[in-house]
Amino acid sequence: MKNIYIFSFIVILSLLGIVPKAHSQDMNYTQYFSTPIYYNPAFTGINSGIRARFLYRNQWPSLPVSFKSYYFAADLGDRNLPGSGGIGIQINQDTPGVGLINNFGAALTVGVRIPITSYMVSQVGIKAGIMQRTVNWNDLVFASQLDPRYGNVYASTFIPPDANKRTVPDFGVGGVLQFLNPGGNMSGNIGLSVDHIFKPDVSFLSTGSSPYPRKWVGQFDLIIATGPMGSSMMSRSSEEPLKVNIGAIYQNQANLNSLQIGLNLLKYNIYVGGWYKSTMTGTVNSAIALVAGYKYNFYEDMNLKFMYSYDLQISGALQGTGGAHEISLILEFDKLSIFGGGSGGYIPGGSGRRGGGGPMECPTFY
Repeated sequence: MKNIYIFSFIVILSLLGIVPKAHSQDMNYTQYFSTPIYYNPAFTGINSGIRARFLYRNQWPSLPVSFKSYYFAADLGDRNLPGSGGIGIQINQDTPGVGLINNFGAALTVGVRIPITSYMVSQVGIKAGIMQRTVNWNDLVFASQLDPRYGNVYASTFIPPDANKRTVPDFGVGGVLQFLNPGGNMSGNIGLSVDHIFKPDVSFLSTGSSPYPRKWVGQFDLIIATGPMGSSMMSRSSEEPLKVNIGAIYQNQANLNSLQIGLNLLKYNIYVGGWYKSTMTGTVNSAIALVAGYKYNFYEDMNLKFMYSYDLQISGALQGTGGAHEISLILEFDKLSIFGGGSGGYIPGGSGRRGGGGPMECPTFY
């Protein structure tokens, strides 16, 4: 029990900004492919139609404290929008401070589409939102309350400040390059983004500061199929080609680096995959993530996707924490639009004309 108090104390010090060189970090989702806008706002509306994404993560379930995260995002890709890109929203909430600290974020995202060739298009995106942190002062345990043998037995002399909430503006920007081969059986994307551009101060204490560190993300995905990836093949799983998604994502935040690399397979509407994750900084913590899921086709252009992943810790100090569970649910309406241009795209030989279909509007892996 004493170790839990000490662990809680150290985490709280870091989050409150009392320790000058301690920095917070964003939640890192294993299913980054299920939360693309979270890592790069340029993915907003990159495919036509409407998509809604829900994700739940339970990290280190073997510990007697809660590290749970919730994420929701929805975006619209409509080629009749100004810039022929998309608009979206995202909401995320997590509890990094052993249940005493709560993070909440909400943002609007905008994507602008820049056609390059018939089979290549780029998008840039902007995120504008808020970051809110709340703290439960009454449940904090400080070092002066701890006895080496009996644990938390002394009364606290800490006088909490009036504020228990901190809300600051938060911005991010990113770009992505998407490509498709003329045969239609291979596509991919390369993205780069930076979040928390202005390093907002999230300290609860007026006498200290805790600038939230910028996060840099580089990501790559390549999708290879045994046949053309056209929407006409989506309604019958027996006709859908085998698809292989090879991907990697690199993150840097507060001088901490992480890498995830692996692949997923899709056949008969069933997803299976395996990924390797490593922190790459200080004491290396590595994990193997196993992925499984299913895609249900309501109609040719309407899908429901369910995916589950489990992080199995294989090295480092986090062994014995129980890994992490993630569940995602994705609703797709490929041809649904609000402005009358849901299925529009870049037309070969044209200049981004709206209202027609183009090769870059083919469904992606997810």
